[in-house]
Parts: sequence; C-alpha cells; structure tokens
Amino acid sequence: MTDIIAGVEIPETSAVAEATDFLRERTNPLIFHHSRRVFLFGSLHARELNLRPDPELLYISAMFHDVGLLIPFSDTQQRFELDGADHARKFLLDRGFSQSAAEVVWRAIALHTTPGIPGRMDPEVAATNYGVLTDAVGWRLDGLESHQLDEIVAAHPRGNFKKEFLQAFVDGLKDRPDTTYGTINADVLEHFVPGFRRTSMVERIIDAPWPQ
Repeated sequence: MTDIIAGVEIPETSAVAEATDFLRERTNPLIFHHSRRVFLFGSLHARELNLRPDPELLYISAMFHDVGLLIPFSDTQQRFELDGADHARKFLLDRGFSQSAAEVVWRAIALHTTPGIPGRMDPEVAATNYGVLTDAVGWRLDGLESHQLDEIVAAHPRGNFKKEFLQAFVDGLKDRPDTTYGTINADVLEHFVPGFRRTSMVERIIDAPWPQ
C-alpha cells in the first residue's frame, strides 16, 4: 500500500526501502524521525515553490543528511556533512545509480547547513535545505497547513527534539572540534562544551606564516 503523509507520497523503490532500513538499523529514532520529516517538509516546500526534485533522490538526501553525526565515513576527520554525503554517494553508486545522480545527492547533504547557497542549486539540494530549516528552526512553518503539520508529527513525533538534537550535535562533534571551523556547527560546541573557543578567520590571517 502506498505510504502517503500530509499529501506527500513516499517513493516506492528498492533504494528508498533500503535507505529506510539503513537509518532504522544504523542510527536512532531521533535521527530517523527527523530525516523523514525533512523529506516531507522539503517536498511540501518544493511543491509550493514550483520546484520539481526527483522524489527518490530527495528522499535519499533527507535520510542520509545527518548520518555523519553518528557514523563517520572514514578515519579522516572531516565535517559531519561530508561524512553523510560520502555515505549517500557510495550507497547510490553501489546500487547502480548514475554518477550525476549521486553527485546531486552529495551536494544536497554536503551543503545542507550552509546558509544562502542551496536555494540557488538543484531542486533536490534546495528542497533538502528547506526541509532541514523547517524542522530545525521552524523556517516557513506558518506557511504550512495545520493538518499537514499534525499528520507529519503524528507519523514522526518530535518528542523533546530541541534538547536531544542539540545533544546529538555535541556528541557527534566534540571529538572533532576543528571540523566546525567556519560553520554553524561551532555555535553548538561554543554553547555546550566548556573551554571550547572558535578560531576566527581574522586570527588565521594574522597568524598566517607570511611576513607583515
């Protein structure tokens, strides 16, 4: 039976089913429900803004966008967004998707916390970012119908999302603080981790190994 939530149909493909299972098995309910809400909110915003993302690619983007907080892709320390993007690209290429499709999803995940840029890119990149913004900070929440919100939250409860989501960021980033340089992720560590101090661009320029 087709799964429809708030008027948004969950794509019925093997990749979607496998991505859903991957999240259920490898992450936790917080990230799973958040990721599904991101897909639903992103789809609704895309519809309103007359964007036409590929539903399957948008779903994969949404489902993998935060896996890097829990499953680093390699021993190399890198931004958690890149870990998630690398996971998703491998997932798609291993299942026969084209390089171009995999790269769209990679961009959607790699840029999902970057202000201002995703909305100028592929529909999947924009819609992923819009879904993240809505679920995390309530972007354009007042533009959604109350019955849509009710259906989405009934299917994928938020619970104590604000507190638990911020804790997930702390847990996922505290052992790789340098990867937060120049990103909004530094805000989380600065707020919650005693003694953390972000390095500024000004300091990096002043301390660069060039003569004055």
